[in-house]
Amino acid sequence: MNRLKLPILFYLFIGLLLLLSVLSFFTSSDEKNIVKVSEPENIEFGFDINKFKVIRDTIQFGDSFGEIMEKNKIGYPKIYQITNKIKDTFDVRWLTAGKPYTILSSKDSLENPLIFIYQPNKVNYVVIHIGDSIYAYNKKKPIKIIKKYASGIISSSLSETMDSQGLPYQLINDMSDIYAWTIDFFRLQKGDRFKIIYNERFIEDSIYAGIKSIDAAYFEHNNESFYAFNYKVDSLKKTTEYYDEKTQSLQRTFLRAPVQFSNISSRYNLKRRIALYGNRVKAHKGTDFAAPVGTEILATADGRVIESRIKGGNGNYVKIRHNSTYSTQYLHMKKRLVKVGQYVKQGDVIGLVGMTGNTSGPHVCYRFWKNGRQVDPFKQKLPIAKSVPKDNKKHYQEFILPIKNDLDNIEYKSLNN
Repeated sequence: MNRLKLPILFYLFIGLLLLLSVLSFFTSSDEKNIVKVSEPENIEFGFDINKFKVIRDTIQFGDSFGEIMEKNKIGYPKIYQITNKIKDTFDVRWLTAGKPYTILSSKDSLENPLIFIYQPNKVNYVVIHIGDSIYAYNKKKPIKIIKKYASGIISSSLSETMDSQGLPYQLINDMSDIYAWTIDFFRLQKGDRFKIIYNERFIEDSIYAGIKSIDAAYFEHNNESFYAFNYKVDSLKKTTEYYDEKTQSLQRTFLRAPVQFSNISSRYNLKRRIALYGNRVKAHKGTDFAAPVGTEILATADGRVIESRIKGGNGNYVKIRHNSTYSTQYLHMKKRLVKVGQYVKQGDVIGLVGMTGNTSGPHVCYRFWKNGRQVDPFKQKLPIAKSVPKDNKKHYQEFILPIKNDLDNIEYKSLNN
């Protein structure tokens, strides 16, 4: 009987071992599978931020890089070392209130800061490695460019028509800049119409980052057509300018107005009666552009500042000599932003609209000299900028052909839309 039990016990023991082996195999497989399952990557600024403790904040007024680092457990000897090592890449004094920053720290119990990321704008960011190895570099977020089309018929003003369609305000400004030399936007008529082909930028496919460029535009004003095509005139410098379908530049040597989207409250008039002078006839040799206090005043052409001062009824003013023929003057400024001897480019901000001197409301009085005599700028035949270089004209005509075809095929949105 005992002899019979031994083989049975033996086989039971072997079976138990096999069962344990099988269970061990499946348990081991499950453990392997568990180990292989990892948290999906969450890439931001080029890092998998799941691997860090993440602190996000905004630069507050009065904050310094040193104070931010000290709040995050970095001592001043290390702070000095960081600022000194990265000074050629990034000056920590450039931190601006209201801009976001991110700190990536270790996920262990020490939570040591390893990386500081500063975002001066939506696209650019600065990465500063603040761990054992200290260095910094500048990067840009991936940008997607999307081509857009727009059109409209003027009902009252360009800005109101575009705004009613939900078009970006930047597009309004850019259109105004393109046609600033050829169309008087203060005198648009109901029924004037426009078409635009432009490019919008999106960061990481979803965050709107403004308009990159306007490829082409068409404006019909007072039954006259104005095409504008953005063309690269210098491949090395990558500079572009706007030309019409006949290769002529849309620019003039002078802007029509020193402020954007302003109303002319008083024109050049040698027989105007002025209330401030007892309603006596006193020649008004300037053009007044009414605008809110603080509005930027632009130089209407390249030139050198020959006066920047405050004087009597002129108040704060700036005068620019453009060449031996032309000079311009800008009166009643709240603040002057240029100095005598400074060279300014067309469109540079030279001051802010104010009410200094003899004035009954906020505006800039724009005065225009030709050969030493004050004249009405709107009655001058201002010189045209250069056309497309002769060697480029054939290429230009071929370049604009498909773009002009796209423009011509854009349908207008009616006044009732």
